[in-house]
Amino acid sequence: MTGGHTVAAFDAELARLHQIIVTMGRLVEGQFAAALEAIAERDAGKAARVIEADAEIDRLELELEGLSVRLLALRQPMAKDLRDIVSAIKIASNLERMGDFAGSVAKRAVTLAGLPVEPPVASLSWMGETVLGMIRDVVTAYDDQDAERAMAVRNRDGQVDAAYTSLFREFLTYMMESPAQITGCTHLLFVAKSIERAGDHATNVAENICYIVQGRLPSEERAKGDLSSYTVVEKE
Repeated sequence: MTGGHTVAAFDAELARLHQIIVTMGRLVEGQFAAALEAIAERDAGKAARVIEADAEIDRLELELEGLSVRLLALRQPMAKDLRDIVSAIKIASNLERMGDFAGSVAKRAVTLAGLPVEPPVASLSWMGETVLGMIRDVVTAYDDQDAERAMAVRNRDGQVDAAYTSLFREFLTYMMESPAQITGCTHLLFVAKSIERAGDHATNVAENICYIVQGRLPSEERAKGDLSSYTVVEKE
């Protein structure tokens, strides 16, 4: 009977671990969506609420870390159970960073909302929506333990990198053509970088899902399309 209770308790703890990750992921998804809306709508109030809500994501990460340490120390898990726990720690860390990037976007939104000249925020739309979709899908992939969906998320990261390079060139061109846009476009460059980095962390989560489900990380190299470090725009 004791053994049965022990197994049931272990299963319940693993289920709680799983639920914390899903809850964190959905919170990050909501925060990221709200931050993008705050940018598009020049809504400083909405941006402020995104910044304030980051504390709950941090709290959940701490809860998960404590539970994971307990499980590793007391349960001595093996095989997939061990992969679940180790990967949960990594996934939670990536989700926390994604929440931080949502907060960074929101902070820029507060500044952008107060600028006298409206910057070209519409240029960010595709990139922002793509990364938001990656976050949504990777949380679903974790919840369903779906390695195929996780790989589909991973494969989108190169497109986000390429979009960031294109935006980098576009915003530089705006600044060269209109000095009044320099402040706004500079902040938008930081926003674009935060979005791109959130996509990187979503990809990290996708790779960890593959490890949980398949027992190995993806073997092929991740596509990279961020060429902004080499981008030069010359005035005609």
